[in-house]
Amino acid sequence: MSKLAIYRDFLKAHLWEEWEGLKPPQVRNEPKPAEQKPYPPDARLVDLVAPEQWQITSVPLLEILKKRRSLRRYASEPLSLPELSFLLWATQGVSGPNPQFRTAPSAGGRHPFETYIAALSVADLPIGLYRYLPLQHKLLPLREKADLAAEVATACYNQPFITGSAVVFMWTAVPMRTEWRYSIISHKMIAIDAGHVCQNLYLAAESIGAGACAIGKYHQERMDQFLGVTGETEFAIYAAAVGKR
Repeated sequence: MSKLAIYRDFLKAHLWEEWEGLKPPQVRNEPKPAEQKPYPPDARLVDLVAPEQWQITSVPLLEILKKRRSLRRYASEPLSLPELSFLLWATQGVSGPNPQFRTAPSAGGRHPFETYIAALSVADLPIGLYRYLPLQHKLLPLREKADLAAEVATACYNQPFITGSAVVFMWTAVPMRTEWRYSIISHKMIAIDAGHVCQNLYLAAESIGAGACAIGKYHQERMDQFLGVTGETEFAIYAAAVGKR
């Protein structure tokens, strides 16, 4: 048997029978984790462009799917704030009457992710690190820093395409949101859900004349530190660079 075989177990669906006999926090009537991390009530939020105000050219889905490629070379043209607003909404935006209804599917509607962006070249938005607030469709500024591109690239093993992008999306997982319902199965679910989110980014970016490149190679501790998260109750799980073609 291959030495790699021991790592394959994570991919298998062999825990459902065991899960049936467990009592996850939801069954024990423990409080449901919040759909979104809190933020200071006096925080200065950045307004994003609402969906009903977008003026985005409609591109047939078939054409988008045919053209979709990972893009690692970007034009110097910045993203506009409406374009960034669209990309954020397309990945984690609320699309229905309650926070469970999002643009990307999630097991049990648990949506375990927080979305952070390193805005490197976005018109009318200072260079900085922000957190997306999907329930408000706004950005929470975390810090502004001129050399942010170098810092995020360092956390991603200095992959060269990162510093040339307009925005780097970084998703963290808050495992307890999914564990509350799915206990031991949660972690496979979270990994699957991350793929849903990033694919939405790929397709949305393609539709506005941009492109994305997913980033799986990052230094866990450096990325968690860059984002200011604990590394335990919340930690980086995926990233992607985006820029205009």
